Amino acid sequence: MARGNPLGIGRDIAIDLGTANTLVYVRGQGVVLNEPSIVAVDTRDGRPVAVGYEAKRMLGRTPGHIKSVRPLKDGVIADFEICEKMLRYFIQQIHTSKWSKPRMVICVPAGITGVEQRAVQDAAEYAGARKPVHIIEEPMAAAIGSGIAVHEAAGNMIVDIGGGTTEVAVISLGGIVVSQSLRVAGDELTEAVGAYVKREFSLDLGENTCEEIKIQMGSAWKLEEEFTADIGGRDSISGLPRRIELTTEHIREALEEPLTAIIDAIKSTLDKTPPELAADIMENGIMLSGGGALLAGIAQRVSHETGMRAIIAADPLYSVVFGSGQALENIDAMRGLLTQTGIDQ
Repeated sequence: MARGNPLGIGRDIAIDLGTANTLVYVRGQGVVLNEPSIVAVDTRDGRPVAVGYEAKRMLGRTPGHIKSVRPLKDGVIADFEICEKMLRYFIQQIHTSKWSKPRMVICVPAGITGVEQRAVQDAAEYAGARKPVHIIEEPMAAAIGSGIAVHEAAGNMIVDIGGGTTEVAVISLGGIVVSQSLRVAGDELTEAVGAYVKREFSLDLGENTCEEIKIQMGSAWKLEEEFTADIGGRDSISGLPRRIELTTEHIREALEEPLTAIIDAIKSTLDKTPPELAADIMENGIMLSGGGALLAGIAQRVSHETGMRAIIAADPLYSVVFGSGQALENIDAMRGLLTQTGIDQ
């Protein structure tokens, strides 16, 4: 990814401020930054030691005085000060001039409170954004970025499975008709792997190892070819290193509970959808986006459970940031989809 590009000076930006990753879109340039939403902090003075990939590499490998912090949890800010420092760092990678105050579109989950939304806006302003900060709801951004014609008088369902939240929404005529924001997503899938291995094999695994197992071996539907992997960790009884053999069936069993919660959210949203729009969704299918859409067999599982066609977005990891970017590029045409904060309304 391009970093510290002087061409970005003065340009407006859109940010997908995710629990797992933060993506930044610069007007006229596209996506220029994609880094983990992690900050390594020196606890002695509160100073950030590393941000993004550098901080992620430190997870589980730092001395006692350095702590890796995820400033967002379940799609909302858990540590305001660290989030503001992380945002400032990412903005400085693009806007090399400290006097630059970019106009900003930033994503928030559909289910967040006014206080949580205000915290996102304040963090963006403290990090150097120009007032007002424009807010777009994640399912709307994901729908736009997935190529759904959101302004048409037709029902479309978007399921955005991110790191901290799963956003399920039915969109018609440029608005969200019915939605559900579930705080079960990629992070819970990762945690489920660690909990399963500890419960079944008495082996403790690090967060990065659990995530790698989820990505490489995770599935929501029976695979054509099942396989096994040799995994190393620490024995939770003896405390000594030990290796075990895990199968893809093991990991599918581990992921069952959070996946069932996601499927239930889709079903309950469909249950609340007006009949005319439900008929449209039957015809158009259910669009899946976000990192969770990359889980093997997720489309087959959703299709089997709902009886509707499930389609994976062309670039699921980038759907939200592409949608935010399109809202930024066409800010006047998209103004009805954005919430302005930081001004008297």
